[in-house]
Amino acid sequence: MTNFIQEGRSPLILASASAARRKLLASTGLTFSTKAAHLDEAAMRTALGFKGTVDPSDVAEVLARAKAEAVSGQSGEAFVIGGDQIMSAGGNTYGKPQSFDEARARLLDLSGKSHRLHTAVVLATGGTTVWAYTDVATLTMRRFSPEFVGHYLAAAGEAVLGSVGAYQIESLGIQLFEKIDGDFFSILGLPLLPVLDALRREGAIEG
Repeated sequence: MTNFIQEGRSPLILASASAARRKLLASTGLTFSTKAAHLDEAAMRTALGFKGTVDPSDVAEVLARAKAEAVSGQSGEAFVIGGDQIMSAGGNTYGKPQSFDEARARLLDLSGKSHRLHTAVVLATGGTTVWAYTDVATLTMRRFSPEFVGHYLAAAGEAVLGSVGAYQIESLGIQLFEKIDGDFFSILGLPLLPVLDALRREGAIEG
């Protein structure tokens, strides 16, 4: 399947160290390599006014563009996919938790409340973005006890630190939720259908 979809076409690169994005893209049957951009995302978020002065969707898109363009500028004619995800709640915006203590505090703060995930994805080639897309999902957590959070974090392990919300809805993290409104793939970090459509339109894969 992969040969006829990409045969004779430019290479495809995923500019991300995210295991979830890598797994999602691999599920489509495409052949690609991965190359992280190694940007100082924390500094970039601060420069963008990460505490609420800039719309979270715009922050996510700027970071996704930076990743894709940085990698594609060093990758010849390859098509490069870059992505980023920002969480917003109560007027604040969040990146990935840096520790289990931060993850625990975040989950307890989100208990019984709704938050939004802003997922941006960009396609770049030759150092220039040729397509960008941002999707927003709303997720509502059920009320849970501090004891449950402790047990959840112990069972889920370090994987929670790879998610802005300290959860993975595709596995144990679904136990945290009461309601989810949004595209499943976007919530996991990569809106697959729009990405595949863009790749076809740009001639990166067969249409």
